Amino acid sequence: MFDVNAHIHTPYSFSAFSSVGEALKHAAEEGVKVVGINDFYSTDGYGEWKEGCAARGLYPLFGIEFISLNAEDQAAGLRVNDPNNPGRTYISGKGLAYPVILKGEPLRKLEAVRAESNAQVEQMCGKLNEWLKAEGKPVRLDFAQIREKLTKGSIRERHLAKALRMALYPDEENPAKLENELRSKLLKAGGPAFVPESPEAFLPMKTVQEIIEAAGGIPTYPFLADDAKGHFTDFEGDLMKAADTLSKRGFRSVEFITTRNTTAVLEQYAGYLEDEGFIVSFGSEHNTPAMEPVKLRTRDAAELSPKLKAINWRGACAIAAHQAGKDSIAAGEDLIMQTV
Repeated sequence: MFDVNAHIHTPYSFSAFSSVGEALKHAAEEGVKVVGINDFYSTDGYGEWKEGCAARGLYPLFGIEFISLNAEDQAAGLRVNDPNNPGRTYISGKGLAYPVILKGEPLRKLEAVRAESNAQVEQMCGKLNEWLKAEGKPVRLDFAQIREKLTKGSIRERHLAKALRMALYPDEENPAKLENELRSKLLKAGGPAFVPESPEAFLPMKTVQEIIEAAGGIPTYPFLADDAKGHFTDFEGDLMKAADTLSKRGFRSVEFITTRNTTAVLEQYAGYLEDEGFIVSFGSEHNTPAMEPVKLRTRDAAELSPKLKAINWRGACAIAAHQAGKDSIAAGEDLIMQTV
């Protein structure tokens, strides 16, 4: 049984890491042998991820992430896994096919939603420049240059915060903290450069599931579970009801970003969901400027408990089997063992 991190963002969306190679270098140095790329709206990093894993004796998992909208939950005012926006629902895909097989209408929809997301950030950049001018700041951000220098195609608001921090405070000792502050004060709701997403930025939940399945993947629901104050969203507070609803909506896989949760809650939620037949996997995201370990830990412990490591391992083996067209955890385990 090896350590697994099944959800890592790379510069193909936004990442704490400057490159795919840096992410995989950290994984190898920390003994994390099974690693999953999981960028927003993008499979563009898969080739680099596979090659980098092969060079380091790591086993690659291929994922993707979307922000969807469930109209029924929105109408009911139900907060799902976005604590501030009822109905808005993050969805991951696990075990997508590589080489990439997505084509036709599903590919067109993916490209359209990514273009819409980029367009929203470009509007933010324009408003940010207007604010900088009004404030008398001797800085203007060049969107095309940001796209060329700081991204690999998918542009997030965090790229704007990074570009602004680099322009105004290039020698900042704590760049991650400052970028988070700039993003919060200038780019989020209520800030002078905030631009609300258009309806086209959110595909319906069912459409996202269909895109993931067309790409060969497993639609996966990311749980928030307990926050720092021990609170849960409306959807997730009743675990049995949430599991039943997810099953009825066609989900058979779930994931957790482990640093969000206490060990006790994570064991309770992950254990119950695995017992109910869900594939359960864990990750770290790394989609903020803050550099954290690749080896997973919980909010209150420096590493995963033996129970959580075992759940995560079984989940990784199930995903690996799916990627290879196999149908058992044992087959996935064999594939991983032969590689690492």
